[in-house]
Amino acid sequence: MPRRKIQFTKGAIYHMYNRGADRISICRSEENYRFLLTLMKRYLQPLQVTVIAYCILPNHYHWLIRQGGETPAGLFPQRVFNAYVKAFNNAYGRTGTLFEDRYKAIRVESDEYLRHLCCYIHGNPVRHGIAAAPELWPYSNYLDWIGKRPGTMLDPEFMPAHFGSADRYTARLHAYLNGRVPLPGGLQNYLDEL
Repeated sequence: MPRRKIQFTKGAIYHMYNRGADRISICRSEENYRFLLTLMKRYLQPLQVTVIAYCILPNHYHWLIRQGGETPAGLFPQRVFNAYVKAFNNAYGRTGTLFEDRYKAIRVESDEYLRHLCCYIHGNPVRHGIAAAPELWPYSNYLDWIGKRPGTMLDPEFMPAHFGSADRYTARLHAYLNGRVPLPGGLQNYLDEL
Protein backbone atom coordinates (compact mmCIF):
# COMPACT_ATOMS: atom_id res chain seq x y z
CA MET A 1 0.00 0.00 0.00
CA PRO A 2 1.19 3.54 -0.66
CA ARG A 3 2.51 5.56 2.27
CA ARG A 4 0.20 7.98 4.01
CA LYS A 5 0.55 11.65 3.14
CA ILE A 6 -0.32 12.78 6.67
CA GLN A 7 2.47 13.66 9.06
CA PHE A 8 1.83 12.78 12.69
CA THR A 9 3.15 15.45 15.05
CA LYS A 10 3.43 15.77 18.81
CA GLY A 11 0.57 17.87 20.19
CA ALA A 12 -1.56 17.62 17.03
CA ILE A 13 -5.17 16.42 17.07
CA TYR A 14 -6.49 13.93 14.52
CA HIS A 15 -9.88 12.69 13.44
CA MET A 16 -9.54 8.96 12.72
CA TYR A 17 -12.29 6.80 11.33
CA ASN A 18 -13.08 3.70 9.32
CA ARG A 19 -15.99 1.40 8.53
CA GLY A 20 -16.56 -2.27 7.95
CA ALA A 21 -15.90 -3.74 4.51
CA ASP A 22 -19.16 -3.64 2.56
CA ARG A 23 -20.50 -1.82 5.63
CA ILE A 24 -20.60 -5.02 7.65
CA SER A 25 -20.76 -4.85 11.42
CA ILE A 26 -17.44 -4.39 13.17
CA CYS A 27 -19.21 -4.91 16.50
CA ARG A 28 -21.90 -7.59 16.70
CA SER A 29 -22.36 -7.79 20.45
CA GLU A 30 -21.90 -5.85 23.66
CA GLU A 31 -18.85 -8.03 24.29
CA ASN A 32 -17.30 -6.74 21.03
CA TYR A 33 -17.78 -3.12 22.08
CA ARG A 34 -16.32 -3.77 25.52
CA PHE A 35 -13.29 -5.59 24.08
CA LEU A 36 -12.63 -2.77 21.61
CA LEU A 37 -12.80 -0.21 24.43
CA THR A 38 -10.45 -2.36 26.52
CA LEU A 39 -7.93 -2.42 23.67
CA MET A 40 -8.17 1.35 23.27
CA LYS A 41 -7.42 1.83 26.98
CA ARG A 42 -4.54 -0.65 26.80
CA TYR A 43 -2.66 1.31 24.13
CA LEU A 44 -3.32 4.90 25.25
CA GLN A 45 -0.47 5.25 27.71
CA PRO A 46 2.23 3.25 25.89
CA LEU A 47 1.60 5.23 22.68
CA GLN A 48 1.14 8.57 24.50
CA VAL A 49 -2.26 9.21 22.95
CA THR A 50 -5.13 11.11 24.54
CA VAL A 51 -8.70 10.44 23.44
CA ILE A 52 -10.72 13.62 23.18
CA ALA A 53 -13.92 12.18 21.71
CA TYR A 54 -14.91 8.77 20.42
CA CYS A 55 -17.94 6.93 19.16
CA ILE A 56 -18.10 3.28 18.13
CA LEU A 57 -21.10 2.28 16.04
CA PRO A 58 -22.10 -1.12 14.68
CA ASN A 59 -20.30 -0.68 11.34
CA HIS A 60 -17.87 2.22 11.86
CA TYR A 61 -16.03 4.33 14.39
CA HIS A 62 -14.83 7.90 14.90
CA TRP A 63 -12.00 8.95 17.19
CA LEU A 64 -10.67 12.40 17.94
CA ILE A 65 -7.23 11.93 19.46
CA ARG A 66 -4.19 13.97 20.41
CA GLN A 67 -0.64 12.76 19.92
CA GLY A 68 1.20 13.38 23.17
CA GLY A 69 4.73 12.28 22.33
CA GLU A 70 7.01 11.45 19.43
CA THR A 71 5.32 8.10 18.73
CA PRO A 72 3.04 8.64 15.69
CA ALA A 73 -0.65 8.66 16.62
CA GLY A 74 -1.22 6.43 13.58
CA LEU A 75 0.13 3.49 15.55
CA PHE A 76 -2.90 3.68 17.86
CA PRO A 77 -5.52 2.38 15.38
CA GLN A 78 -2.99 -0.09 13.98
CA ARG A 79 -2.32 -1.70 17.36
CA VAL A 80 -5.94 -1.60 18.50
CA PHE A 81 -7.38 -3.09 15.34
CA ASN A 82 -4.64 -5.64 14.69
CA ALA A 83 -5.59 -7.21 18.01
CA TYR A 84 -9.32 -6.61 17.57
CA VAL A 85 -9.62 -8.08 14.07
CA LYS A 86 -7.71 -11.23 15.05
CA ALA A 87 -10.03 -11.78 18.04
CA PHE A 88 -13.15 -10.87 16.03
CA ASN A 89 -12.27 -13.24 13.19
CA ASN A 90 -11.48 -16.02 15.63
CA ALA A 91 -14.75 -15.50 17.55
CA TYR A 92 -16.90 -15.52 14.41
CA GLY A 93 -15.02 -18.13 12.37
CA ARG A 94 -14.08 -15.72 9.64
CA THR A 95 -10.88 -14.71 7.85
CA GLY A 96 -9.67 -11.67 6.01
CA THR A 97 -10.16 -7.98 6.40
CA LEU A 98 -12.84 -6.47 8.57
CA PHE A 99 -12.49 -2.92 7.24
CA GLU A 100 -13.05 -1.53 3.77
CA ASP A 101 -9.66 0.17 3.68
CA ARG A 102 -6.95 1.53 5.95
CA TYR A 103 -8.20 3.93 8.59
CA LYS A 104 -8.55 7.57 7.57
CA ALA A 105 -6.74 10.26 9.54
CA ILE A 106 -7.22 13.99 9.15
CA ARG A 107 -5.29 16.56 11.13
CA VAL A 108 -7.57 19.09 12.82
CA GLU A 109 -6.27 22.56 12.05
CA SER A 110 -8.80 24.98 13.59
CA ASP A 111 -10.76 25.37 16.81
CA GLU A 112 -14.01 25.86 14.92
CA TYR A 113 -13.49 22.61 13.04
CA LEU A 114 -12.51 20.88 16.30
CA ARG A 115 -15.72 21.97 18.06
CA HIS A 116 -17.86 20.79 15.15
CA LEU A 117 -16.10 17.42 15.07
CA CYS A 118 -16.90 16.87 18.75
CA CYS A 119 -20.60 17.39 18.03
CA TYR A 120 -20.38 15.30 14.87
CA ILE A 121 -18.77 12.38 16.71
CA HIS A 122 -21.07 12.43 19.73
CA GLY A 123 -24.12 13.01 17.53
CA ASN A 124 -23.37 10.09 15.19
CA PRO A 125 -25.70 7.54 16.86
CA VAL A 126 -28.61 9.98 16.52
CA ARG A 127 -27.76 10.94 12.93
CA HIS A 128 -27.68 7.25 11.97
CA GLY A 129 -30.94 6.45 13.77
CA ILE A 130 -29.29 4.08 16.26
CA ALA A 131 -30.18 6.11 19.36
CA ALA A 132 -32.87 8.73 19.99
CA ALA A 133 -30.43 10.92 21.93
CA PRO A 134 -26.63 10.99 22.37
CA GLU A 135 -26.89 10.08 26.06
CA LEU A 136 -28.66 6.82 25.12
CA TRP A 137 -25.64 5.44 23.23
CA PRO A 138 -23.15 3.91 25.69
CA TYR A 139 -20.28 3.43 23.22
CA SER A 140 -19.10 7.01 23.05
CA ASN A 141 -17.55 9.23 25.69
CA TYR A 142 -20.40 11.75 25.60
CA LEU A 143 -21.68 10.61 29.02
CA ASP A 144 -18.17 11.08 30.40
CA TRP A 145 -18.01 14.58 28.91
CA ILE A 146 -21.21 15.67 30.66
CA GLY A 147 -20.32 14.03 34.00
CA LYS A 148 -22.92 11.24 33.87
CA ARG A 149 -20.32 8.45 33.83
CA PRO A 150 -16.83 8.26 35.35
CA GLY A 151 -14.99 7.34 32.15
CA THR A 152 -11.25 7.40 31.76
CA MET A 153 -10.93 7.91 28.00
CA LEU A 154 -11.13 11.66 27.78
CA ASP A 155 -9.14 14.77 28.51
CA PRO A 156 -11.03 16.27 31.47
CA GLU A 157 -9.75 19.78 30.66
CA PHE A 158 -10.72 19.74 26.99
CA MET A 159 -14.50 20.19 27.20
CA PRO A 160 -14.46 23.10 29.69
CA ALA A 161 -11.67 24.82 27.73
CA HIS A 162 -13.53 24.60 24.41
CA PHE A 163 -17.20 24.71 25.44
CA GLY A 164 -17.28 26.22 28.95
CA SER A 165 -19.54 23.71 30.67
CA ALA A 166 -21.34 20.42 30.16
CA ASP A 167 -24.64 22.29 29.82
CA ARG A 168 -23.25 24.56 27.10
CA TYR A 169 -21.79 21.58 25.23
CA THR A 170 -25.08 19.66 25.48
CA ALA A 171 -26.96 22.69 24.14
CA ARG A 172 -24.53 23.02 21.24
CA LEU A 173 -24.72 19.29 20.45
CA HIS A 174 -28.53 19.37 20.39
CA ALA A 175 -28.48 22.53 18.27
CA TYR A 176 -26.15 20.72 15.85
CA LEU A 177 -28.47 17.70 15.73
CA ASN A 178 -31.44 19.98 15.06
CA GLY A 179 -29.62 21.78 12.23
CA ARG A 180 -29.29 25.08 14.10
CA VAL A 181 -25.48 25.24 14.05
CA PRO A 182 -24.02 26.27 10.69
CA LEU A 183 -21.02 24.25 9.66
CA PRO A 184 -17.78 26.09 8.88
CA GLY A 185 -16.68 26.43 5.28
CA GLY A 186 -15.57 23.15 3.72
CA LEU A 187 -16.60 21.02 6.70
CA GLN A 188 -19.99 20.07 5.25
CA ASN A 189 -18.34 18.68 2.10
CA TYR A 190 -15.88 16.70 4.22
CA LEU A 191 -18.66 15.28 6.41
CA ASP A 192 -20.80 14.40 3.40
CA GLU A 193 -17.97 12.28 2.04
CA LEU A 194 -17.78 10.12 5.20
